[in-house]
Amino acid sequence: MQVAELNIYPIKSTRRIALAESRVLPRGLPWDRRWMLVDDQGRFITARQQSRLATVQSALRDDVLEVSAAGLGVLRLPLVPAERCMTRVSVWRDSLQAVLAGAAADAWFSEFLGQSCRLVQLTDDLVRGVNPQYGQPGDEVSFADGYPLLLISEASLADLNGRLARPVEMRRFRPNLVVDGELPYAEDGWRRLRVGEVEFAGVKNCSRCIFTTIDPDSGEKDAAGEPLRTLGSYRRRPQGGVYFGQNLIPRSGGVIRVGDPVTVLD
Repeated sequence: MQVAELNIYPIKSTRRIALAESRVLPRGLPWDRRWMLVDDQGRFITARQQSRLATVQSALRDDVLEVSAAGLGVLRLPLVPAERCMTRVSVWRDSLQAVLAGAAADAWFSEFLGQSCRLVQLTDDLVRGVNPQYGQPGDEVSFADGYPLLLISEASLADLNGRLARPVEMRRFRPNLVVDGELPYAEDGWRRLRVGEVEFAGVKNCSRCIFTTIDPDSGEKDAAGEPLRTLGSYRRRPQGGVYFGQNLIPRSGGVIRVGDPVTVLD
């Protein structure tokens, strides 16, 4: 097997940036889910509530993240904030400190979404821990739902698409790593793997939600609830949840690249 895609999503719930290579840090790939929108109470906002978020694009330009969306000018966010005005935010059950991105970013996103919101950043010095039920002491994550990286195989998507009336792209599932080869859903059982020079632990299969029904081009939800409805017909577990993909935690550092070999160690 080898790496077929390598992706980051700098602002939670927005479009991917496809990479040819990336360093691997304890909390995942640099700049992946390092920004997030919150409401006036500090609760995180995702495309589950605001599906238009899925259409927002971004690009890394030297020391700036450029953000664009239909009908608005380009928003430029410094990768390292010049000022550090802190606020407390919540992501699922986690409550933590984050850095406010500033009034211009808040106004840009508030206009785009049609609701009052603020953009916040998780800088390198701010730590959010991984669920200790699945991680080890010291494991950390950015603003991703729960774990540093998500892996899905092309074989798994091909199997799903064989069951759908209208095939979907891998973009619906927002993985960081896409690998070719192997049998469908083989990644469910991967506990240790090496990608290029970096080792990862496979810690938890990824539970899927309504986000998978959002078209990343239009920002509209599928009227029939696909592909989640079909996934639920054969990937739902007795204890609840529909699963697709494997969450990873890095167990070493280094650089990974598209084309790197992927070896299952356990």
